[in-house]
Amino acid sequence: MSTHAVRLESAGAAVTVVSAEQAVTDWSARYFGTWWKAAEVDPVSVCAEALVVGTVDDSEYDALALGVTRSPHTSTTYAREQLLLAGNASDGVIRAVSPEGALAYRSEPGTLRLDVIGRVAEDVATATARLAREMMRGLLLRNGWAVLHASAVVHDGRVILTFGGKGAGKTTTAFALASRHGLGLLANDRVFVRSNEQGGVDVLPWPSAAAVGLGLLEGLGWFDTARERLEAGEALHPTQDWRVTEALLTGDRTPLWERGKELKAQVWPNQFTDWFGVPLATEGEAAVLVFPRVVAGAGPAVEETSRTVGDDDFMIGKTEDRYPDVFGLVGFDGGGTRAARQSVGRLLSGLPHHAVVLGHDVTANADFLAKVTGCA
Repeated sequence: MSTHAVRLESAGAAVTVVSAEQAVTDWSARYFGTWWKAAEVDPVSVCAEALVVGTVDDSEYDALALGVTRSPHTSTTYAREQLLLAGNASDGVIRAVSPEGALAYRSEPGTLRLDVIGRVAEDVATATARLAREMMRGLLLRNGWAVLHASAVVHDGRVILTFGGKGAGKTTTAFALASRHGLGLLANDRVFVRSNEQGGVDVLPWPSAAAVGLGLLEGLGWFDTARERLEAGEALHPTQDWRVTEALLTGDRTPLWERGKELKAQVWPNQFTDWFGVPLATEGEAAVLVFPRVVAGAGPAVEETSRTVGDDDFMIGKTEDRYPDVFGLVGFDGGGTRAARQSVGRLLSGLPHHAVVLGHDVTANADFLAKVTGCA
């Protein structure tokens, strides 16, 4: 049986995804793509690198799942599902099973190898990509990087970072500048950051699918493109709610809500470029900070604020509880060391700050933001 391998690389850190199922490695290649320089490699050349192995095999899953349930184990929640854990990092091997997801895991933190075993190729591919990203996070954090909660676009190597909680306008700011002014999209929701020897802050992407509301899709001029692609048989990310897909296919641009949460289109990273013509950037240096506020009916404008970067802007503590470090891939707080966060926060606080009010006119927002941030 042939084996396939895809190597992910960013800032000198590398993780390789290996599987006998090409669908598993193709998933990682598509998901990380340009952002983490995903490239097929000869599986024979993979030896000492950090490794995530995806296996689709009923009997292997059954054996590992049975071994976990018959051993002393604990229960936790991982990726919104129950996870049973046996062993720990000090034992050298951590075994786990998610009965609901029919996925089993075997992690060797000391050798940076993690096996994902399941019954369904797409489920294995999704979990393998998720854990490859977690392994890369661990490598980068140990190299002094931290994880910042911000969107980011790049213009001539200068990174515009946008801050705020849900609904503040991070996505609107990034996509408006990327789609209307050709800036490279570095991240939609979070980035890796590290102070450099020149007294600046280097920024790297955190690859992820992006949630885009139907109204924003329309404002960006992307709605009809998405509809045409879906009608041609292509698909958005499988985490997308079926009602969003139906709305796109029927041309219904009315925002969808459920229990106070907007249901959004889930866009694969490569689709930003392939569908919407937005380039993806791989790195840059922080230059400008934006703190937006979206107000329906408002025109874009600058406003006064004392807001600056603080510890709450880093992805630490409860913000990372969806993927706790149960497999020993990171080894400390998932947002980076306190020293790394403090160094970055101090440097970012010295950069130009712009608090802005944005409306729902994407073109007006984009032109205003381009002028304010100096990338017009």
